Amino acid sequence: MDDDDARTRLLDAAEALFYAHGVQAVGMDRIRAESQVPLKRLYRLFPAKETLVAAYLERRDARWTASLRTHVEAVAEPRERVAAVFDWLADWFAQPDFRGCAFLNTYGELGEASPEPVLATIRQHKAALRALLGEVAAGAADGADAADLADRLLILVEGATVVASLTPGGAHPTAPAHHARALAKALLTAGP
Repeated sequence: MDDDDARTRLLDAAEALFYAHGVQAVGMDRIRAESQVPLKRLYRLFPAKETLVAAYLERRDARWTASLRTHVEAVAEPRERVAAVFDWLADWFAQPDFRGCAFLNTYGELGEASPEPVLATIRQHKAALRALLGEVAAGAADGADAADLADRLLILVEGATVVASLTPGGAHPTAPAHHARALAKALLTAGP
């Protein structure tokens, strides 16, 4: 196994374990065992747990944000792109392994004392989400304050995600996304 293969195996194991059980509950030895990468190579590729956590979050951010962007950009009508954000969330919430936002979960565990690479990755993800919602809002705002709309959409996205994470796999896992979608549509008709 070369370093690229080992890195992929380590990140796959880290993502599955950190997302399912939390960053603090999973040690490097468990990741080594799950990935079947020797401990010496693990520490050569990721010298500290914080570097592995940051790399896991960076990779998750790239996939998560790209998937949301692709879904939203597939919708032609700008105002319907707002609804598309929440439709995508509903699909995500319905996934059997849904456990909320990996970034908020990690921040919730580690708090403001998070190692700087981890904290920076969390903040970058939220900034990228806000930027994407800013693009969506700019197309849908019809002269209204697009920045304000983007901030409100961000609150709806984050709130729906947190509510959905409190009842994963419940009878109606997509309900928070549908409720947030209705509120977002109401924001478009109500204006600032």
